[in-house]
Amino acid sequence: MIVVNFGHPLTEAQRSGIEQLAAQPVERVIAVPTQFSHDQPFAEQARALIDQIELTPTEWQIAPLLINLPSLNTIAAVVIAELHGRMGYFPAILRLRPVAGSVPPQFEVAEIINLQGIRDAARAGRHPGV
Repeated sequence: MIVVNFGHPLTEAQRSGIEQLAAQPVERVIAVPTQFSHDQPFAEQARALIDQIELTPTEWQIAPLLINLPSLNTIAAVVIAELHGRMGYFPAILRLRPVAGSVPPQFEVAEIINLQGIRDAARAGRHPGV
């Protein structure tokens, strides 16, 4: 599996947690430093950000990818939209949570969220004709 990381660097413990939840090895982590200017349109910046990732169009569509989203919600939303356009489906995303009582703050892997599965389940709940 390839982890595309738009967030803070992942620790060895976090990588191990990902492998346990996903039941497959992390073959590669692609670190994508994410800093947007509030003075420029986010859609353009997201496109440029994702353009710099060294994955082919075929890899975007068929490689086993897990996404660690940027922490700013509006950037994350635009990144998801850009990824969906390239992948043809919603990606699986990583959720980290704070480790209780840790000083300095530490984060552990909480879950892998299957966005496409959530989308598919939501569609099944729509009313006919809507």
